[in-house]
Formats: sequence, structure tokens, C-alpha cells
Amino acid sequence: MATLRNIGVIAQLRSEASSHIIRFRNGRVRQSGRGLVFWFRPETASISEVPVDDREMTLFVRGRSRDFQTVVVQGTIGWHVVDPELLASRVDFSVNLRTGRLQGEPIERIEARLGGIASQAALQYLGASPIGALLDAGPEPLRAVLERVLFDAPALAEIGVAAVSVRLTNLAPTSELERALQTPTFEALQQKADEATFARRALAVEKERAIAENELATKTELARRETVLIAQEAANARDRAAGVAEARGLEAAAEAERIRLVEGARAEAEQRRAAIYRDMPPAVLLGLAARELAGKLETIEHINVTPDLLASILGEVRDALPARLTPR
Repeated sequence: MATLRNIGVIAQLRSEASSHIIRFRNGRVRQSGRGLVFWFRPETASISEVPVDDREMTLFVRGRSRDFQTVVVQGTIGWHVVDPELLASRVDFSVNLRTGRLQGEPIERIEARLGGIASQAALQYLGASPIGALLDAGPEPLRAVLERVLFDAPALAEIGVAAVSVRLTNLAPTSELERALQTPTFEALQQKADEATFARRALAVEKERAIAENELATKTELARRETVLIAQEAANARDRAAGVAEARGLEAAAEAERIRLVEGARAEAEQRRAAIYRDMPPAVLLGLAARELAGKLETIEHINVTPDLLASILGEVRDALPARLTPR
């Protein structure tokens, strides 16, 4: 915005470098340029201030697709002035010489023209395709269409304005239609998620089954090995019992043989002793028996000799004396 300073009947205008100033006097251009500073008489001057910097406007279009579905397009359009004097001759950019502000709203008029051209092109594009094709293609094809239309628009060139950029930030249906369109995809994704969940559960069940089978196989193998171990222990016990029985049998046989030999020797000695005693006289045997008995007795307190025993002893002595006294 230009800065004005009034001093009596004259005034000074100071403009920025981003503004193109055009001073008219008597309907003719007296001064024209960017960033001018000059003195003038307000009574005889008319000044226009045309911004020549790049500007952006918001684009919002609500249209219908070929299948009668509402589609919203949002974005921005960049533009600038390429011929300030031509624009000033077509659009009023007059400056209030007291305040320095524009008297009208020329920027809104230019943006309205830009928006009308862009909206018409966008509506034609949206109406030519169904909603599915529009959403699948995205905003890029529409952006290319708008660039081509705006860059080559005669309605802009004839007022000295040119579009420099088109950016689209959104191309979307209404919220209800968007939810309806999202439902099949959401259901498909949910179905895939459910399938993944089922597959994971099936895999977990399969792994649990494999673990159970492995545990069962391990238990079966352990039982088989335990059976083999029990059989082996039983066989070892039988072998040990057989060995012990055999050893005991050998010991018993050896003991029986020893007893047999001892008893045989004892019987043979007894037989020899009996043979010796058999040939001895009764008196000698009686004397030996008495000596044997005396050897076994510690003390003899008394002895009873009956008449029969004494008669028998005397008879035996009498019978034995002649034999012993007989000369050889």
C-alpha cells in the first residue's frame, strides 16, 4: 500500500517495490513504474496502485460426478500481474488520495474471475467420470487440466493477469459417501485380518498338536525304555539269583562232600576202633571205659558197687588170670 503525505495543496506518494504506480492527469498517463516516489496535486491527479507480486487464492469447488455423487475439490491458485497498465485500464485500482487505500476491491474481482474459470473446468472434469474413477485417479489429472485451462485462458490474458501455479490439496466425496466407499475396503481388510488371526490360531493349534505328539512320543519312548530296563533288571536279578543258587549249591555240595569225608573217616575210625575193641577181653574194655569215664569226671564223690557187678568183675579177672599167667 502506498504512503501519502499531504502538505497543503500538494502531496507526496511513496510506494513499495512490489506495487506498480500509474499517475493519470487529464486522462493521460503521466508516470508509470514500480516503487515510485513523487509529488503531485490531488486536485488534478488520479493514481492507480497495481500489486505486481505473486499472490495466491483459495480454490473450493463442489461438483457432481457422472453418477451424481458429490465431490469436493480444494486447493490454491497462484497468479500475478504481467501487464499493470492493461490491468489498471480494465479493473479499477484507484487509490484514495487521502488514505492511500484502494477505493474498490479489484483483487477480489481478479480472484473471482480466476475462480470462475477454474471452477468451470473442474466441474466439467468431475462430471465426465464416475466417482470411482475420480477417486482412483486422484487430484493430479484435475490439476493438470486446471493448469492447462488457466495458463491458456484468454479471459486472463486480456486483463494482463497470468496464473503461475495450481496446487490441489484434496479431492474427496462427502463424508457419508466416503464411509460407504471405505466399507468394502475396510471389510476386505477386516476379512484379511480375521484370516490372519485364524491362520495364526490354526498354526498355534498345529504347533500345540505337534508339541503334544512330541510329548506323547517322548512318553512312549520313555515307557518302552522303562519296559526294557525292567526286563533287563529282571534278567539281571534272575542271573544273580541263579549265580547265588549255583554258588550255594556248590558250597552245599562242597560241605556235603566235606561232611561225607569227615563222617566217612570218623566211621572208618570207629570201625577200626570197634575192631580193636572187638578183640579185647571184657575186663580190658571195662577198664578202658572206666578210665574214659574217670577222664571226663572232675570229682567222684562216691561209687556204688553192687554184688552182681563185683561178682562179674571177679569172674572176669579170674578167667583172665590163667591166660596171662600161662608161660609161653
